[in-house]
Amino acid sequence: MKKQSQTPQGISSDSYYFEKDKTGSILVLGVGNYLMGDESIGVRLIEALSEGSIPDYLDILDGGTGGFLLLDRFQAYGTVIFVDATMDGKPAGTVSLLRPKFASDFPKALSVHDVGLKDMIEAVYLLEHQPDLYLITVSIDHINPMSVEVSQPVQEAIPVAMDQILTLAQSLYKEAPVVGDHL
Repeated sequence: MKKQSQTPQGISSDSYYFEKDKTGSILVLGVGNYLMGDESIGVRLIEALSEGSIPDYLDILDGGTGGFLLLDRFQAYGTVIFVDATMDGKPAGTVSLLRPKFASDFPKALSVHDVGLKDMIEAVYLLEHQPDLYLITVSIDHINPMSVEVSQPVQEAIPVAMDQILTLAQSLYKEAPVVGDHL
């Protein structure tokens, strides 16, 4: 895979997302709070992806704790892969892939920004354009407020989740119709 030669890949500048042609691009959006221990796994995965080699068709974004400020990203991309922590009762570090169609399809116990994220997803379905959504979760068993430390099981899930993200993105990119293709 070829590393993008553009400026930093984990950009939060609005102009980057509005000026770049996103035809055929996939957005990986990690959400989480860096100051809440294991709950930060979504943004830590974006950080890890930014340090490696990612394909040109993949854009990554540290979405922080989510919110309505991210809505414009959903209109700009045809495919969005969410990455977040969840307290779903599975062993810490378990990586899961879900295909949510509605906010109610998200795990009942997404991490602390759960309400805002679900509200944002409901708002996405009110927009003119709804992207194809995927959710990759990493199970956590506790939140450690005011801590940047990540537990060993969650830390060990990072390469597993990265592989799953890159494999999913590659599969989705290969399946995407070529612009201009007709029946």
